[in-house]
Amino acid sequence: MQAVFCRPGLACAHVARAGTAALLMLMLSNGGPAAAADAMAPPQAPVVQLAQAAQAALPPATAPMDDYQLSTSDRVRVIVYGQPEMTAEYAINGAGEVAFPLIGRVKANGLTTTQLEQAIATKLNEGFLKDASVSVEVTQYRPFYVVGEVRTPGSYPFVWGMSVINAVALAGGFTYRAKENDFYLLRADKDGRKTRMSVKQDTPVLPGDVITVRERWF
Repeated sequence: MQAVFCRPGLACAHVARAGTAALLMLMLSNGGPAAAADAMAPPQAPVVQLAQAAQAALPPATAPMDDYQLSTSDRVRVIVYGQPEMTAEYAINGAGEVAFPLIGRVKANGLTTTQLEQAIATKLNEGFLKDASVSVEVTQYRPFYVVGEVRTPGSYPFVWGMSVINAVALAGGFTYRAKENDFYLLRADKDGRKTRMSVKQDTPVLPGDVITVRERWF
């Protein structure tokens, strides 16, 4: 009994089931070891292939970054160990500062949570506490904004893992005039300098971003 083996880019070969060695030689001559291995592998079930395709289509997971730089409208929880009266949630004000008990205003804009921990501990150690131990975590990120050709433009609360198309969905979706595959994104650096870039649907969104859905030309 014979079987027919055909693969893209390779000649079809009618070989006997007993002639496995001949089949391998044919595949090796046409595509090398990889082609031979592929030819002998059992076919995948359609469900497995669909699952792999869906997984490949997912954007990479995005988690809160250790190097995330704080800015105005972020909210942080500051814990001073052994000092419950100082442990509270604080908003970063328009000047990019946190108003903290005893030590007054502490610059937070452009700092990571680790750097803010160090800044607060340093000031507390200057005559208020001895060997202050401080922990800072972000409890609420500043919002992002969607404007242009969406149904409900405005500001929206940020969550990690969002992409431009997720942001558009939150803003009610596209209007009939929207250009659906090309967007402008305005992003500020730690010094407040803003850069506008052209992005696609799968571009990750960060806190404070301004997404503009452009109008298409008919």
